[in-house]
Amino acid sequence: MKVSSRGEYALRALLLLGLRKGDVVPISEIAEKTLVPNHYLEQILLQLKTNGYVKSKRGAQGGYSLRLPPERIVIGEVIRRLEGPLAPMSCVSVTAYEPCPLEGNCLLKPLWALVRDTVAQVLDRTTLDHLLQGKAKAGPTG
Repeated sequence: MKVSSRGEYALRALLLLGLRKGDVVPISEIAEKTLVPNHYLEQILLQLKTNGYVKSKRGAQGGYSLRLPPERIVIGEVIRRLEGPLAPMSCVSVTAYEPCPLEGNCLLKPLWALVRDTVAQVLDRTTLDHLLQGKAKAGPTG
């Protein structure tokens, strides 16, 4: 799994909106404070809106705000919806499995499954609220 700029920028925008606690923030301000190009941010915010994380307001006082409280926005869910599966290899993907000709004797598959499960557990235990508080959730041993 690799988080693209789309996923990183979406999380930056959500964090900024979370810090603003329900205020409507103009897209120009979000772009400036998150260092995301305006045209790219528009696409990302539309995707976040479609997925129910943010809402928009039109007009001179328009912009974006969170639609859900930060404690209900699970980072793993956001990443999956914007980026797709969390698995590092398609042969261990839960949602986008693709068979591999070496799969029957593959000694790497258990490693990739462990990576997938560990990443998923950390992201699924972390909410936007945790990040706003500076308290990202650790995996099973942390």
